[in-house]
Amino acid sequence: MIVVSDTSPISNLAIVGQIALLEAIFQQVIVPEMVHQELLAGASQHSEILAALNEPWIKVAQVQNLAFVDKLRAERDLDPGEAEAIALALELKANRLLVDERLGRVEAQHLGLRVTGILGILLVAKQQKLISAVRPLMDDLITQAGFYIRDSLYAEMLNQTGENMPAQ
Repeated sequence: MIVVSDTSPISNLAIVGQIALLEAIFQQVIVPEMVHQELLAGASQHSEILAALNEPWIKVAQVQNLAFVDKLRAERDLDPGEAEAIALALELKANRLLVDERLGRVEAQHLGLRVTGILGILLVAKQQKLISAVRPLMDDLITQAGFYIRDSLYAEMLNQTGENMPAQ
């Protein structure tokens, strides 16, 4: 399985100590050079991100079609990492693109890519019994990583995982 990632899934999962979920689910994750640079920049504030970049299952690859990257940035208002991640996923015929930002997700899906974000990763991790609950991890993402989750999406995640039961 070929999996390409944008910055957010790696950085946020690293910050909350759950980067190993990516290896457990996907075995290998490929990032374009610009995502690697964005992760390195984030590592200055979060040493967990630097540790993640040293994982042997995270690979860096060069995007070949830089004109397409420029087009995505100019016409779709994508940030450099998102644009390179989408371009690389298309070039590698990736099975999955890991991306959280709405604009990037919409454009990737429009181009025929299958996308998954952090919350989708948490759902798979729970289904595969890699984690026992998504609620504490979503709370950690919000409080430690500053990751935004709409209230309705938070509730939907709890409903999908059966964690919306009131405490007894």
